Amino acid sequence: MTSKAHSAEPQSRFGIGEWYGKPFTTLSSDERRHFAQMQLVPQRERPPQPCPFLSHSGRTIDCRKSSGVCSLTRYDLSPETGEVSVASQGGLIRTTCPSRFEEGGKIHTWIGEVILRTRSALPLGQVNFLKRIPAAGEELGQHPGREEVGRIDNVLMVPGTDPLQWCAVEIQAVYFSGDSMNRDFQAILSHKGHDLPFPAGRRRPDYRSSGPKRLMPQLQIKVPTLRRWGKKMAVVVDEDFFKAMGRMKTVDEISNCEIVWFVAKYDEKLRLSTEGVYLTTLDESVDSLVAGLAVSQSEFEQRILAKFSRLSTGPPDAPSD
Repeated sequence: MTSKAHSAEPQSRFGIGEWYGKPFTTLSSDERRHFAQMQLVPQRERPPQPCPFLSHSGRTIDCRKSSGVCSLTRYDLSPETGEVSVASQGGLIRTTCPSRFEEGGKIHTWIGEVILRTRSALPLGQVNFLKRIPAAGEELGQHPGREEVGRIDNVLMVPGTDPLQWCAVEIQAVYFSGDSMNRDFQAILSHKGHDLPFPAGRRRPDYRSSGPKRLMPQLQIKVPTLRRWGKKMAVVVDEDFFKAMGRMKTVDEISNCEIVWFVAKYDEKLRLSTEGVYLTTLDESVDSLVAGLAVSQSEFEQRILAKFSRLSTGPPDAPSD
């Protein structure tokens, strides 16, 4: 039995790419319903599921994402047959869980080779980075245990080096906007047959929230201090995230850069591989993340007058954030 097309529905939607580390297209209908049924159970009561991307080097680590969705991909619904398939155009997975980048420890080896010139660098995870500034009327140290307010997500170090060799690592997955995954979970539970269900929710990768609103402030806070210390920031994103950014001016030598962008991609079997390394500065990274140029003052003022004209002749616009 195949999914039926409805004329009012879009022919292309984003849905689950990988679920608990398994490609959605290779899961059986029973496995999909099992994972969907798990989402109806309170999170603390769900049976733990191992994360294959975090579980390497002989260690088993459970999934840390509440929904278990590692990535999104775009699906097409054929108007002729009603069959659902991964989109022939734009069907690459979009990484929605940062743990997805941990596959086989490849990313740490890659960063270590480029920045630290070694394959033996050790990832440490989060390390406290910022101290809390006392509020008005407080003294420094007045609230022990509350002094640390910021962390570097990951630190990669070379054991036994003096001076200590290390770099900071910022791993950024993409958020999505639109309908929650709960609509898809319900649709999976009610879907009959063994074919692929078409995503029930309308959503898209939200690179504006993930880049300028989340990643950019992290770089602006951390990189200036790292720069003073003579240390580099490695930033890990996937291919689609990087393509959504503006054009970035790069430098030729790692000694002249402040940020090293490591862009990951996935092959046809969804195995993590490397797309490229880009050496750049904080300013160029910020410009690329913003991916926009200010209009002239006269053009902006024309927009003010145009909006005022609309307001004076019709109902006011709904407020926007």
